[in-house]
Amino acid sequence: MRKLLRTGNSGTPAILRLVLGFVIFAHGSQKMLGWFGGQGFSATMHRFTTYMHIPAPFAFLAIAAEFFGGIGLVIGLLTRVAAFGILVNMLVAIFKVHLHFGLFANWAGTQKGEGIEFHLLVLAIATCLMINGGGACSIDRRLAGGR
Repeated sequence: MRKLLRTGNSGTPAILRLVLGFVIFAHGSQKMLGWFGGQGFSATMHRFTTYMHIPAPFAFLAIAAEFFGGIGLVIGLLTRVAAFGILVNMLVAIFKVHLHFGLFANWAGTQKGEGIEFHLLVLAIATCLMINGGGACSIDRRLAGGR
């Protein structure tokens, strides 16, 4: 468990953790609670299972990874686990939904969906957090014996 929590006191992973955590939590709270214009848990589960053909247990894990993973990143608790869940979530989103729209987001509103540029950035940040841990000001650091 100590290896899972071990992290340095660098501010760099802390910044990445906080920013990614807030962004992912916002998306997760749309799916889980219907906040920020989201559909909420039941509608999201229905969309994932019916239209995207994602089995219910995996749909639930996707919602939980965003909601609880976002919270975990913000407070720096089980950073590597949260980052891994978010990484898997983004890989599924890329291959299940976004890849055929190309690289770019739909800034101009000229395509029918969003490309993968956001997802690639999330993959890079999540990978850095899995390697380095949560950094400064994380609960992980405190639990692992850091000061």
